[in-house]
Amino acid sequence: MTYNFDPDRWYDNELAAIRAKHQRGEISGEELDRETQNLDRKHAAMWNRLDGSYQIPSQIPGRSGRPDSESNA
Repeated sequence: MTYNFDPDRWYDNELAAIRAKHQRGEISGEELDRETQNLDRKHAAMWNRLDGSYQIPSQIPGRSGRPDSESNA
């Protein structure tokens, strides 16, 4: 399946929307910081999920079944 979602572009768009709300006076500076931190957490979690989606468990360092697991014993 082709997956053309760009997490960095999503982040940039979401951050721009948060900053626009702040510029319009809809949220305070404290709310801007809180929403930005929440967005940062979501972005990091998204990358963690995407980065691990193509790993074969036996190929992850420290997992049994890896060809060089004898050197980790």
